[in-house]
Formats: sequence, structure tokens, C-alpha cells
Amino acid sequence: MRHLLGAAALVAAAGMAHAEPSGTFRQAHELGFGKQSSLDPIAKGRVFQLTEKLMSRLVRPGLDGTPQPDLAVSWSANEDATEWTFKLREGVTFHDGSSFDAGDVVYSLQRVLDPEMDSPARSAVKMIKSVEQLDGMTVKITLDTPFADMPLQLMDYRLRMIAEGTGGTIGTTGIGTGPFKLEKFEPEGTTVLAANTDYWEGEPGVARMEIIGIPDAQARLQALMSGQLDMERGITAQQRVMLEGSGRFAVQEIPTGNWQGLVFRTDVEPFSDPRVRKAMRMAADRQGLIDLVLGGGGVVACDNPVEPNDQYRAELSCEQDIEGAKALLAEAGYADGIEIDVHVATLEPTWPTLAVAYQGQAAEAGIRVNVVQTPTDGYWSQVWMKKDIAATRWNERPADQALHEIYLSTAKWNESYFKDAEFDQMLADARRELDFGKRREIYVGAQEHLWENAGTLIPYHVTRLVGVSSRVSNLDNVKNDAVRWHLITVD
Repeated sequence: MRHLLGAAALVAAAGMAHAEPSGTFRQAHELGFGKQSSLDPIAKGRVFQLTEKLMSRLVRPGLDGTPQPDLAVSWSANEDATEWTFKLREGVTFHDGSSFDAGDVVYSLQRVLDPEMDSPARSAVKMIKSVEQLDGMTVKITLDTPFADMPLQLMDYRLRMIAEGTGGTIGTTGIGTGPFKLEKFEPEGTTVLAANTDYWEGEPGVARMEIIGIPDAQARLQALMSGQLDMERGITAQQRVMLEGSGRFAVQEIPTGNWQGLVFRTDVEPFSDPRVRKAMRMAADRQGLIDLVLGGGGVVACDNPVEPNDQYRAELSCEQDIEGAKALLAEAGYADGIEIDVHVATLEPTWPTLAVAYQGQAAEAGIRVNVVQTPTDGYWSQVWMKKDIAATRWNERPADQALHEIYLSTAKWNESYFKDAEFDQMLADARRELDFGKRREIYVGAQEHLWENAGTLIPYHVTRLVGVSSRVSNLDNVKNDAVRWHLITVD
């Protein structure tokens, strides 16, 4: 199990960047944690639109989504995949001029693993038993179980490398090895990044980036239309028509594993009854929701968080079944149906539309939906994981990571409070199975188990629409965490 990027490919990639950075590229972030927003990549309040440009990973997704070298140039495993050895990139420096080496990797990963840090990123790598420096540029990672897909986990967008000993200050300094370095951090205003001319992959194309806190989706669109932003990731189908009609924008289509949906708390009645929550999901016409909410730009998900192109994706069938939903509700003691409140916010522009569309569909099954509009400010801290039913969304993750982070009984962000010992055991068994075919069988079984028992309506995976100003060039038409930000140029 080894991966190495040829020297010629590195030279070619570096050569694509302009030698003289110039101009300013502007985008927005949602201000999800307000003043508590942070540049610490593993903190709850991280602003990923900043950390992705300031810091690098050991492994990153290539343009095809497969693991590619970043700060690690190669990796290999022992026969049972319990020990992984990573060779690191020579000559990389942090923004403060200090050199990157194995000690920084050990520190960064141990910090994620520290239970006292209480990081949401810990669930992605908690199979790591130890991280050891073999020499200045080599690290050995020992796992507590065989795991043949370890490089996939290290692609996690939060697993950025920081300098040894900087955990106490990284939240405000943002010092990393990425293509841009922090000039000014204003969580509720405009954060300014400057080109890192020492970036290992070549000088960035733009001299400056401005990342502006704009919590409301409609306000972000207006900022794009008026020229205050150069890119907005996640516009709606209706907004696409407006942008393309102006002649001043291009729109990228990017199939993703990102999803939006409704989550029911399985620890409260009536959703503690699996029959009720399955009935809630059976009442949905998923293709209808794609057409109404996304304008056709999505893939039916069958309440499955695993993205369509994942090697472990289960093929499920989930046609709307009104009579089946009614029968399950009656069996659970709700022959006259149920009334529910669904909490949404415009933080995600499609949430209100999704809730209203589902309201109409579910009514046929006797499910009376009240759509409750809540403020965008504080949504993640005051509504999500607090209300019985709320809108939710997740960025894509490899199958194992998605299933663990969203549904494992002990997962920190198990938003539906799903507790299922049989499901937990399936995930544990999959990680220990080295035979790919058998491992895939287990993951498929876990997804089928969720279809019968889960408390999340995941109607679709999003085909993301990205609005881009015509003055922008070289923006990769790929998922967010695979964009090579240093290649972007502006007129």
C-alpha cells in the first residue's frame, strides 16, 4: 500500500501558478459561530473557508477524489494495516519561517486525539493508538485495529498540520504551510489573507484574499451580483438562471456527497419508535424534492449519507410509499397521524423550500408539518441537536467516516441521538476486515440497517452550483476540499 507523486507532476503543478501574485479574490463565510469563530482547524468554531487556505494536510483529495500527496509524499502499511509509515515533504516552511518536520505531524495528530481537546475531528482518527517520529521526516502511525483505508481518513478537511507547540495560539494566528497566510482576522467582518510566496507548490496567482462574514444566503447572492464577491459556493437553481442571464458570471456544476435533510431526535417521542421515523421518511418523494428544491441538480440518497461515487455505497430503493407510511403510523398507535414542528433557517438557502415541499408530501400520510422559521444567528448552538426536528446538512466524507460521525452511538455529533448496538458492531467489523469484498458487504449491510432504523431524512446528494465572477480564472471545477487555491487568478 504505497503512493508516490512523481517529480514531473509536482513541477508541472507548481509551474501553473503565476510567478507574480496580483489582485484580490473575495468570497464569503457564513459566520456560523459569530465571535467564537476560530482559525483552529479542529475547533468547533473553525472557519473552513479560512483554514483550507492557511493550512495543509498530510493527504488531500486529487481532482478525481482519490488520496494524493500533500505534506506527505508517500505512505505504506504493514501486512495487516495496523501500522502506517508516512514520508514527509522536504523543504516546507510555515508562515513564520520555521521548518515543517515530523515533530509537527506528531503534535498535530496527538492534539486531535487528546480527549480534553473535545475536538469534533477526533472521530475521524480515533482508531490511531500512537503517532511516532521515526526520523526528522518520517512518521509511523499505529492503529488499534486493522484499517486498510487510513489515507482516506487523513483527507479530512479538519486534519491540517500546525507547528509543534502552537495549539494555544493557532485559533487567532492561523499559522500553517498553506498557499495563503493571515494578515488580519475579523470573524464578523473581513478577514484578509496574503499570498504565501514560499508555498511549496508555487506562488499563488492572487496577492490577496478577502473572506467576508455574511450569514444570510440571499445577502451573499446579492454581494456576488453586485461585485463584492467573486465566488459563492452553493447557489440555487433559480439563482443560476439569474447569474447566467447577466453575462458577468459562470456557473460550475460539481456532483458531491454533500447533503441536506431533516433530522429527528430518536431519543424523544414519538421518534423513539423506529416505525414512526421510518414512516416519516417513507412519506417523502425524493425525486420530487430534488426537482422542487434543487431544480433537478441532485442524486436520490435514500436517507444514506454515503455519496453516490463512494466504493462502499449501497444501492437502495426508496420510492414514496404513502400507504406504507400510514400503516406504520397506525401500527405505532397514530392511526390519525401526527403533528410535528420542523425548524429551519435561511443559513442554508434551500432549507425553507425543503421543509415546505416535504410538508405537502407528508400531508398525504397524515403527517401535519408546521414549518418553524428560526434566526440564522445561533442556529447550530440553539436549534440543531436541541429541537425534536431540525434541518441539517453535512459535507461529504468517506463512507466509514460518514457512518461513524453521524450514527455511531458514541459519536459527538450524532445529531439524531441514534443508539444501535448492532449498527455499531457492523462498523467495528468493517474496519477489521482486510478483504475488500467482505469489507464492502459489511458497509452495505450497515447502510441497509440505517434505511430500516435511522432518524434522518436524507432525500438527496447535492450537485453543487458555484457562481463565479467572469474575472476569475483557474478555479478548479471540483469539490471544495480538492480546490487548488493557489492556481486562482483574477483580472
